[in-house]
Amino acid sequence: MRVLLFTGKGGVGKTTLAAASAVRLAEQGQKVLVCSTDPAHSLADALDHPLGPAPREVEPGLFGLQLDARALVERQWDGLRGALAGLTGAGASAGARVGGLAAEELTVLPGVEELVALSEVRRLAQDGLWDVLVLDCGPTAETLRMLALPEAVAGYLHRVWPRHRRVVHAALGRPGGDLAGAAAAVDRFEEETTAVRALLTDPRRTTVRLVLTPERVVLAETTRTLTALALHGLRVDGVVANRVLPAPRSRGRSTDPAWEWLRTRVAEQATVLAALAAQLPAGTTSTTVAHRAAEPVGTAELSAVAADLYGDGPVLEDVPGSAPAPTVVLESGTGLESVYAWRLDLPLVHDAAVELARVEDDLLVTVGGSRRRVPLAPVLRRCTVVDAEVTAAALLVRFRPDPGLWSR
Repeated sequence: MRVLLFTGKGGVGKTTLAAASAVRLAEQGQKVLVCSTDPAHSLADALDHPLGPAPREVEPGLFGLQLDARALVERQWDGLRGALAGLTGAGASAGARVGGLAAEELTVLPGVEELVALSEVRRLAQDGLWDVLVLDCGPTAETLRMLALPEAVAGYLHRVWPRHRRVVHAALGRPGGDLAGAAAAVDRFEEETTAVRALLTDPRRTTVRLVLTPERVVLAETTRTLTALALHGLRVDGVVANRVLPAPRSRGRSTDPAWEWLRTRVAEQATVLAALAAQLPAGTTSTTVAHRAAEPVGTAELSAVAADLYGDGPVLEDVPGSAPAPTVVLESGTGLESVYAWRLDLPLVHDAAVELARVEDDLLVTVGGSRRRVPLAPVLRRCTVVDAEVTAAALLVRFRPDPGLWSR
């Protein structure tokens, strides 16, 4: 089972390319579900086929779905919210409160719609009905928030109501009572967020394809997105430059304003495409799709787009290696004189502003406006940060043992 996510700056054609890829996969004999988390609901328009909250067959082997995040929240989240509500307010039974503020915070957890939508994506990926799940995501900023939520929420739950405290509270509460029921509900929710995170960060199952148009502003956002996705542990397997204009043919200089416009735009696009090729990290492929005279709507037109995008090649290839993850090595010294190097490979990190902060046993990393709270390896929890540097493709942070903690 493979999951392929398409995202990009709003208006670059990611929905069209996601739908075209799904059409090509179905043509190659795969059973494909293409679904959208984009609030714009344009996937049905691209397929020229009505979609709803349940999979509908568009063509043989091709099914479509429009996720209804609000309905999913009402079905999946309200039960947890109701269980937690019993721990707060005047109606809570004696001894049921786990710290009113903490429980109240849980009942109004931000980003819950996006998180529940991802949970539904995981369920669809696990139900065994599909060979490939193609996901049309929202614009990059929304997608980054969505993809970062599972890890952030799992960490939030652990800090607000740690699992070991839930076990104690559940044991103290009567079976089926406020404490036991709420603890079990939060346990299930935390397990689900962990499972969603595992699916997203497994490159053998899930990869991201970034779509851009050859414009400098769009390229800048795309490179920031490449870095942000790597920061959150997701693998980008390709970048697609969409709406590439054909080069004009003329034997001499034309005074036609339309020809001059086309010549200028083609030259600007060529400059952007050259910059893209120079900035892509090793192992990331790039392809182009021609700007079509007619809007590609319907499976026949989408099949033609897919032919331009993939030629005779496959839509998906096996992705070697693993998702970006921090590594720790002993750089020099022994005992209290040891220096440990913490490294996180981040493409294009040298072009982004980097901020670091130590928060208890975690390292708070902010790169180009995207933030992740990364748990430190046990050996580093007894160390202090001594310096940090940004290389051409990675973030390095050095640690030295804290004499007050090292011997514990």
